Amino acid sequence: MPTFTIRDRQCEDEEWRTPEFAVLVLRGYESSDDGDVFAFLPPATPDQHQLQQHAQHPQGLVTPLSQPPVTSPAPTYPFDPYARLPAEAPGNFAFLQPVSQPLTPPSTDSMSQAESGILMTRLQQTPQSSVERRLHTKSDSRASTSVGGSFMESDLEDVDAREASIKMDFDFDAIEEEDSPFPEVRASVSNIDDPDMPALTFRMWLVGLILCLISGALNVFFNFRSPAPSVVPLALLLVSYPCGKFLAFTLPITVYRIPLPRIPSFLVPKPPAPPPAPISSTARLLYAVNPRRICHVMLSPLAPAAPASFEFSLNPGPWNIKEHVLVFIMANVAVGNPYALYAIVVSEVYYKLEMGYWFSLVLVLATQLTGFGLAGICRRFLVWPASMVWPQNLVACTLLNTLHAEEDAEEVVPDSDSGPRRKGMSRYRFFMWVTVGAFFWAFLPGFLFSALSVFSFLCWAMPNNVPVNQLFGVYSGLGMSVLTFDWTQISWIGSPLMVPWWAQVHVMVGFVFFFWILTPILYYTNQWQLAYFPISANVPYDRFGDVYDVSRVLMKDDTFDLAGYEAYSPLYLPATYAMCYLVAFALSTCVLTHTVLYHGQSLINGVKKMRVEQDDIHAKLMRNYPEVPDWWYALSFVVFFCLAVVAVEVWNTEVPVWSLLLAVLLPIIYILPSGFIYAMTGQGITLNILAQIIPGTLITGNPLANMIFKSYSVQTLTEATSFVQDLKLGHYVKVPPRATFLVQLVSTVLAAFVQVGVKTWIFANVPDICTDHQKSNLTCPHNQVFYTASAVWGLVGPTRQFGTGTIYHSHLYALVVGLFLPIPFWLWQRRYPNSWVKYVSTPIVLNGVSFLPPATGINYSSWFAVGVVFQYFIRKRNFAWWSKFNYVTSAALDCGTVLGLIFIFFTLQFPNGGVSVNWWGNSVYARTADYNRTPLKAIPAGGIPWDS
Repeated sequence: MPTFTIRDRQCEDEEWRTPEFAVLVLRGYESSDDGDVFAFLPPATPDQHQLQQHAQHPQGLVTPLSQPPVTSPAPTYPFDPYARLPAEAPGNFAFLQPVSQPLTPPSTDSMSQAESGILMTRLQQTPQSSVERRLHTKSDSRASTSVGGSFMESDLEDVDAREASIKMDFDFDAIEEEDSPFPEVRASVSNIDDPDMPALTFRMWLVGLILCLISGALNVFFNFRSPAPSVVPLALLLVSYPCGKFLAFTLPITVYRIPLPRIPSFLVPKPPAPPPAPISSTARLLYAVNPRRICHVMLSPLAPAAPASFEFSLNPGPWNIKEHVLVFIMANVAVGNPYALYAIVVSEVYYKLEMGYWFSLVLVLATQLTGFGLAGICRRFLVWPASMVWPQNLVACTLLNTLHAEEDAEEVVPDSDSGPRRKGMSRYRFFMWVTVGAFFWAFLPGFLFSALSVFSFLCWAMPNNVPVNQLFGVYSGLGMSVLTFDWTQISWIGSPLMVPWWAQVHVMVGFVFFFWILTPILYYTNQWQLAYFPISANVPYDRFGDVYDVSRVLMKDDTFDLAGYEAYSPLYLPATYAMCYLVAFALSTCVLTHTVLYHGQSLINGVKKMRVEQDDIHAKLMRNYPEVPDWWYALSFVVFFCLAVVAVEVWNTEVPVWSLLLAVLLPIIYILPSGFIYAMTGQGITLNILAQIIPGTLITGNPLANMIFKSYSVQTLTEATSFVQDLKLGHYVKVPPRATFLVQLVSTVLAAFVQVGVKTWIFANVPDICTDHQKSNLTCPHNQVFYTASAVWGLVGPTRQFGTGTIYHSHLYALVVGLFLPIPFWLWQRRYPNSWVKYVSTPIVLNGVSFLPPATGINYSSWFAVGVVFQYFIRKRNFAWWSKFNYVTSAALDCGTVLGLIFIFFTLQFPNGGVSVNWWGNSVYARTADYNRTPLKAIPAGGIPWDS
């Protein structure tokens, strides 16, 4: 009878089905959380990890990655019914097959029938005995044929790739319980892997590309419409699941064999010896381009010793989690509307510059994929370390595991030591119930009773009291009323069930200080003439209290009209908009200082190819797969940057090449600081403001240059962060890194062709597009905002906004304040290591409020209120329930709400002009000063005085 070891206790096969065993597992997980700082405090930085590890291991834990590997003999590999092909069969893709490795560490999580709701179950795997678990690993040698296979597993990559160059002997009894050090990860990510699970299958490509290309085209179309829904990746994750199941049921399971040609062995040159470690960049490059090595890579699959045929199957087994997550990764990087399309549409519609399809395509490819190369180079800092959690991925992992884990039976959990038993609910059933509930609830705030979304009793009771509406309002106020019943409002800045508690505290502290204390003080004392305008808005105003009319400062040739500007008005910012710029200036320097002080040693170690921190179980399991060499990503970066140069030079855009170098330098500088914050808090840094001010200062009077600079800089950082996030998701699900690389690249390139084609077709065939009275409501609202920004910053320019003698000149001092802000906290925690100051992260305090505007106060206050309930009270008082259901709840609320809103749009709002329900619950909020954005003071006769 098989046995299991739980907390140093041997449990028989029948014993683990008893209630006492469940209590033992629960206590084991709950006790692991007693001293966990990640629950309520930020995780230690890699530098702090190294100090702790060095204290435990005086010989030093940080070692070069190029140390000689320690190998262990491979055991006999048992037959696995879920493997892609039998172990001896030829034809497997070599670049997706695991390299020769020691045993995969087993875990108590591999007890596939254990009824613990906390532990993850083995995915797509039949139950095994404990002996079989210890034997389940890849054999040392597998015959394989692929045109690219030997190239992918060349000697250079064995030396260069991190996972391929480090092999360790595992003490399987000692690490039976090994898991992530963070309970959030333990609760949502499986700590086991099946290296034989297929990933790059025909059905994955079919489902993923069809869904992503259709969704990407729809999002481009909807982007021009107002109002408009959007097809989000989470919806595609749900839709792809039944599609994959259907293909697994219907496609033939036949194995097809394609004969391969043969050449004499003397025509296949022997590969050169790899350079000895440590390898310099020059030696690595020379080895990679060695002609003899290239010939060997290309001809070795055709040698007589190679297999005689290539084998594949359209249906290699059940639809599995690795195929599913690759479809989701495609959706994450490919379905969004390309940011560069804003610049293209504005240049064509408003500036009358016809560039054509190919310019649009080249620019979109450059802006979408330059960040791809940048992301791969940052893996050792943002993907491999365990402390880089990436909270968004935990929700996706939970949903994927909920859909793909074996059917967990009704769980038997005792109410007390001697009380009666009760049956618990499986995570899948819980997910379905909450999703259905969220779907139907979305009809209330989204259609039938919209006041539940804009919920403020004080404003309804005192609709004309301006201060009350400004402080407690929801539509344009500061959100001190806290309550809203709309999940889209609550999760506008991110799901509160996803962001760690300590990060929520940081964000809320920053929000309260800057927007509940400082902003009202400045507003009600009328600093910067703020009291003449709404307290919160996302558009600039003129001195007459109207939205700034850009056309009055433009000449007929779209150049700046200085005389018109002096006769018209300077540009005034609402209170929250002005505060947003103030915080953004401080953040731009603060995050750089913080990164150097808190992560400097880790960056140095990463550059030296040394470990940033000790590997967790997920990094160890990923050693089964060959890593993507850095030079693949570096080559991608260079190629797509050259495409950007081609776009601005061939089509004569009057954009200097040096501006592109500066535009790409910004994301290079900020990718690691932004990634560190995003990976730990779920909120990234945007370059929107810097990417407008810098070209507006250096390239004055050229709005097209301003738009291209902004598009290239902002989108490169955004896409780089998105690509890194998906690399971490693949890391969690144990997808071969080269499969993730291929899927991201192919889907983004193909989506660019389709999306640019859709945009071109729409503008060629839809009359009156981007006009106010277009009959299909294709009014291009997002492009109008982009046009206004290009005119303000490209024509009016930052000098007239923040230069000496201007209204907002004092904002520039925030750059100096941000530069020195982290230093006192860093010095204090160095002097007093056990002080609470060591948990303070100043960039998170500043960056957390960057969504305001267009976010409003209710998006923060309600978000934090829900976070207090789930991330503090429930997590602290019922950790078992939180571990099992927290991320499932977040995913279910997101899925149900998205599906509900899409259904409402296409069935009730879109057809024939839509239908509406006219009653008090849908109009009460529209009769308030909050909804009408009423300012505190009336504009003086003749406008605000201004000495031009």
